[in-house]
Amino acid sequence: MSTNHYVALPDSSRVPLDGARVIGPADPRAPLTVTVYLRRDPDAPPRPDVYELAMQPPTRRTAPDDEEYAAVHRWRDTDLKAVEAFAGEHHLAVSHENPLARSVQLTGTTEDVSNAFRVTLARYRYRDADDNARIYRGREGAVNVPAGLSGIVTGVFGLDDRPIGANLLIRPAFTDLSLPIAEDVPGLPAGVFLPTDLETPYAYPAGTDGSGQCVAVLAFNGETDPGVPSGGYSADALRTYFAALGRPMPDITNVVIPNVGSTGNDPGRDDGGPLRLDSTGEIMLDLAVVGSLAPKAKIVVYFSKFTEQGWVDVIHRIVTDTVNRPSVISCSYGNAEEGRTMWTPGAIDSADRAFSSAAEKFISICCASGDDGSRDQALDERAHADFPASSPHVLGVGGTRLVVDQGQVVSETVWDDGAGNRTGGGISKLFPVPPFQEGTAVPPSVNPPHAPGRGVPDVAALAAGSTGVVVPSIDGEHLLVTGGTSAAAPMWSALLARVNQGLPGAAQVGFLNPLLYAKFGAGVLRDITKGSNGAYFAAKGWDPCTGLGSPGGQQLLDGLKAL
Repeated sequence: MSTNHYVALPDSSRVPLDGARVIGPADPRAPLTVTVYLRRDPDAPPRPDVYELAMQPPTRRTAPDDEEYAAVHRWRDTDLKAVEAFAGEHHLAVSHENPLARSVQLTGTTEDVSNAFRVTLARYRYRDADDNARIYRGREGAVNVPAGLSGIVTGVFGLDDRPIGANLLIRPAFTDLSLPIAEDVPGLPAGVFLPTDLETPYAYPAGTDGSGQCVAVLAFNGETDPGVPSGGYSADALRTYFAALGRPMPDITNVVIPNVGSTGNDPGRDDGGPLRLDSTGEIMLDLAVVGSLAPKAKIVVYFSKFTEQGWVDVIHRIVTDTVNRPSVISCSYGNAEEGRTMWTPGAIDSADRAFSSAAEKFISICCASGDDGSRDQALDERAHADFPASSPHVLGVGGTRLVVDQGQVVSETVWDDGAGNRTGGGISKLFPVPPFQEGTAVPPSVNPPHAPGRGVPDVAALAAGSTGVVVPSIDGEHLLVTGGTSAAAPMWSALLARVNQGLPGAAQVGFLNPLLYAKFGAGVLRDITKGSNGAYFAAKGWDPCTGLGSPGGQQLLDGLKAL
């Protein structure tokens, strides 16, 4: 293949992070792996309309088998050979071919990879949200590919490793209750919840425990100082915690996404306190909630890194995993759609294509909607929706403040603890109003020119730190309380796993949004009508704070079975 003439890859252009400056070139001899995504074979059978598919009753759907899915999503063999030939011309090794995701990884020296894609890689220094000096490998402008690969290559990720994504936890993230974990849980302060305390107020379906289901939990780490553990979980601490709750230790499996920089399960131990306030805390929270509320579900923790490549690769890997076959994906991370120049449009499009593919396979995806109100940690004083919750192919999960007396709900309002701790939600700038929200009272964006867009969230659950959820410390000795939509998303993930179990004939809820809005927006969920997240206010029906409301699990299962 001639590589003399290059063209820019659409939607790949980069600018530096806000305030970042070049401090020198990237090490030309350092190894570098990029993931290349290819187009779908133009002659492949057409993809189904996932909105029409999702409107079918779960018990009457037929999931594609592996061969049918592969036929629809295949790549063209000549396209792959062209990429392999390009790699050979530039001394790049080809590995980790994933035909279902249409991706391959190319590895070489930084110099060879840079030359192959005609980019200049440099080291950039910037200051993070906590005013710490950080360095990333970055680029400016577009990625370029030979003209012969134009239209064949749809994305190249891994050249730029700026951090993307945040744990959607309250700040400060954890409060030590100064209570030891013993054979049973000691008396808790008024107003806080063990995950199991939510089964009654949220009506998790009776007689279900997640049996036969697999819940995928996203776990991002790898951005650390030398010698500092980057994040993970302690099986011993979780085992002690679940025993105290009277729950079995769930079946937990780890999958590490290759060549994206994740260290895998690396929880460490914090000398300054019982739980690290970073990725370890997030992962422990997700596993404590899912494991408590769906104790017999298999949990697969997919470890990746907070980069564009890490995000895109992990989503595609989960959706195409034919070994573990997740039925629900729980995502407690995100960023403002336009915050600090994080995502390229091409990466957002690739991730959203994977979410749409999940809908074809009847996989549900629950994404936290943010923890900084309508601002969503952006610095421009405008309102922002949080991605990936803003994707129209996921269930965006907002946060509430819940008050319960002996299992009965006394009140539930929009989560707003002040000091930047309140539910995310708003109107997407990236995604138009999806079909399932047409006819719903979704307001235009509060930002000029007040354009319409996908409304976030779809649903909500407990997130307030003031009525938080109790989880174990990494050492398994203390109880901690935390909150955030990071807690609400796994609550919904566990709920949908149990609803799946309760459906006859191994049916799966899958992409719930179309049926939820069309059939169950009223009378199934608890409508939250009081509170605000800053720019938006709760109201009767759908609103950009708590969506359609908080769970009515048994009612949802009954409604789906009756379709």
